[in-house]
Amino acid sequence: MNPDTSALSVTRNRTLRRFEVRIDEDGATLNYTGGRGSISFDHTDVLDALRGKGLAAALVQAALQEARQEQWPFVLRCTVPAGFIARNPDFADLVRPERSQIL
Repeated sequence: MNPDTSALSVTRNRTLRRFEVRIDEDGATLNYTGGRGSISFDHTDVLDALRGKGLAAALVQAALQEARQEQWPFVLRCTVPAGFIARNPDFADLVRPERSQIL
């Protein structure tokens, strides 16, 4: 069963080029590179104590929704967004597979 992530608030930190979500003082991040031509989701970081609470899914979903809204095609460099898209194929149209490379 997936955790309920509806109460999680994801923000985009443009200065650090990442999406962030916090629970109390701790949090998780999804780092990105690129800009308007395309965006690359490069690394997801969730503290061990927070794993299994849906933070990574909330980060990826928020990032993908923003990519769709801003009409950013994106490339995959991280297994977390790749797994999310495999489970939620309605976002697959945003992926530029010819440039994606999971590291």
